[in-house]
Amino acid sequence: MQPIPPADSNDGARGTGAASVGGAPVGPVDASVVPRFAGIATFARLPRLDEVGRADVAVAGVPFDSGVSYRPGARFGPAHVREASRLLRPYNPAQDVFPFGSQQVADAGDIIGNPFDIAAAVDEIEAGARELRTRADRLVVIGGDHTIALPLLRAVHAEHGPVAVLHFDAHLDTWDTYFGAPTTHGTPFRRASEEGLIDLTASMHVGIRGPLYAKSDLEDDERLGFAIVSSEFVEEHGVPAAIDRIRARIGDKPLYISIDIDVLDPSHAPGTGTPEAGGLTSRELLRMLRALADLRIVGADVVEVAPAYDHAQVTAVAASHVVYELLSAMAPR
Repeated sequence: MQPIPPADSNDGARGTGAASVGGAPVGPVDASVVPRFAGIATFARLPRLDEVGRADVAVAGVPFDSGVSYRPGARFGPAHVREASRLLRPYNPAQDVFPFGSQQVADAGDIIGNPFDIAAAVDEIEAGARELRTRADRLVVIGGDHTIALPLLRAVHAEHGPVAVLHFDAHLDTWDTYFGAPTTHGTPFRRASEEGLIDLTASMHVGIRGPLYAKSDLEDDERLGFAIVSSEFVEEHGVPAAIDRIRARIGDKPLYISIDIDVLDPSHAPGTGTPEAGGLTSRELLRMLRALADLRIVGADVVEVAPAYDHAQVTAVAASHVVYELLSAMAPR
């Protein structure tokens, strides 16, 4: 049996190894040496965090879905997205940046939360995120269900104070409770607003669509600090107008980006727990993310990928490219 060579990179863009050379970032495994279908599936075939010691950005999974209200399975999302990320390449022409060459990006593995106790899991996820922040300047987290946004925002708030939240989703996720439970994948941004974690003047939902429980849902949402760019707005006015609204709302505030993959239409992301018709295309979402590269992004998550419903990795491929565009937007120019 031929062993798979370790990763090594002296330019951060084509790598086969795990130790940086002359302080240069360690990049992905070289696909001309190790086929993309071989080896352990770290995100984009990047080095593990324990191989490089410290990173500018760490990619971590949170395989937790005990907060879902409909189809389960997002606990398998991090592994599924990592597998689909094998085809990502070092240079991003749309943003004209080497996201793995201008900064050290590493896969930090998974943060574990108790699958039988949501409250305990939230505390464990926050603690895990805080610990990772001692070894990485920023985190991009792959879920898991959207419950995980609450502990991640708590960890970000500890360093940055209230942050602008840019939330891509079909749903508001500012409902109060489900079956009396205050912390689920439909409530994280209500709890975050109540706890003072978000900037009430600079936060926004994008891609909202579909039926609500009552008109008061929108009134509550506005009171909690969110403006809305709906899926219908994007259809009627176009992506450039949506980008203008997003940027005007956020301004120069520290920005946390939270992306539920169900913001995409089910034709682009069938593998998710609560699909809604009439969503964004993957091209529209990626274009919006590329327009955020000069903003102060302090962290991000991509959640609700459920592989059991994902034929041919359609959803996971979209999610892996979303993470790639986030990492590219974070890269120094």
